[in-house]
Amino acid sequence: MNMIPRAWLNPPGLADTAAHLVDRVFPEVPVRQWVLSVPYALRYRLAYDSSLVRDVLQIFVRTIFSSIRRRAGIPASNRQARCGAVAFIQRFSDALNLDPHFHILVLDGLYVMDGNGGPVFRHVPPPSDQEVGRGAERIHRSVTRLMVKRGMGPQADLGQADTLQGDEPLLAELCSASVSGRVATGPRAGMRIARVGDEVDPEDGALPSGRCCAAVAGFSVHAGVRVPARDRLRLERLARYAGRPPLATERLSQLSDGRLLYRLKRRWRDGTTHVIYEPLELMERLAALVHPPRFNITRFYGIFAPTASLRPRVIPEVEASTPPRHPGCQSSVETDVTNFGRNEGFGVGDTNQGDKVKITYMDRDGVSEKFEAPATDPGTNKKRRGCQPRNYSWVSLMERVFELDVLACPRCGGRMRILAAIDAPDAIHQILACLGLPTRAPPIAPAISNSNPETAYAW
Repeated sequence: MNMIPRAWLNPPGLADTAAHLVDRVFPEVPVRQWVLSVPYALRYRLAYDSSLVRDVLQIFVRTIFSSIRRRAGIPASNRQARCGAVAFIQRFSDALNLDPHFHILVLDGLYVMDGNGGPVFRHVPPPSDQEVGRGAERIHRSVTRLMVKRGMGPQADLGQADTLQGDEPLLAELCSASVSGRVATGPRAGMRIARVGDEVDPEDGALPSGRCCAAVAGFSVHAGVRVPARDRLRLERLARYAGRPPLATERLSQLSDGRLLYRLKRRWRDGTTHVIYEPLELMERLAALVHPPRFNITRFYGIFAPTASLRPRVIPEVEASTPPRHPGCQSSVETDVTNFGRNEGFGVGDTNQGDKVKITYMDRDGVSEKFEAPATDPGTNKKRRGCQPRNYSWVSLMERVFELDVLACPRCGGRMRILAAIDAPDAIHQILACLGLPTRAPPIAPAISNSNPETAYAW
């Protein structure tokens, strides 16, 4: 578990993008989610070809914008009518297989200019099943022409077209096995991943169902999720879902024999509820899910594009806010706005003595202990009054994700503040000992040598 990237295990950090989209990008208008899944033969190419991902995503966005214009009764030549979308590129399926697909949050309507030259939002009716099927057919034709143009059509030489096999043969093997749901290396190489349930053809589990769904030659389009105009909480949850990490640690557990059991979010049609991985098989899956370098997984289109002229006129205005001041509590002090939420540390009370701060900590038995730590220089964390930073503090993200205000005083309900960022080992040891917590860091296992593959795999 120590080898899993921290960004995949940090919900508050990942919620920063969702909070930014809701607060500073999406206006208060309806938003619809469009999802595109591609055939198995195309997933391997999308795994390493960034330019192909860009072209396929642009085809998908243009198809959606054309559908919105058609439902609004506006011809495509009208450049005064503008749509907007934010796209998320996901590389994983529910079982951690390599499955590049696209989630796009699109304004369920478009902006047109009124008589005074200002943008006005026009709602459009929801897409019918026939409209979604028409879009899937258009995507299929456009992507097929694109593959032929790039020399990857049915008549192309697969050996020459597969640049990943020549440059990174091991990564190519991992990606190919992950797409097909098989093991790449080790004693079980070539075998299917163990599942709890009956096995069927994986194509049967990818068929769409419900309204606003269509599938054409392996291209599956779904547009059945819509968020009302003023439901900002649901919009933030949807954006968080679209930009979520591949691995959910709460669904991962270890069996008695050392294998890893991963629970699926939804039961498959054949009744499968879990998949079972050997430890190295899981690492194979995670290695294949890492996107190429300098690859943006969140992209903006239409009126939300960075250079769009109408973007400043439609995005919501951010009100400058300052944290509320503490109303008064004997165990706390007045809130320091300059250091609010910026440093890490905790305390019950402090007394500033020049360049040091004397901090009092209460253990579980009510016994207080004091020690001295360097005082925080108030001049190092100054920021302009009324200025709203792009990044959210960890405090606000914790509150948005877990609905837990960690800086709320448990005694008076006022705001607590960070007293100091403590990094001295002796001081940290005293704090942990005072609180009755372990003072020794968890041991780190040494790296496993690859000289003996059987021993390495047994880990």
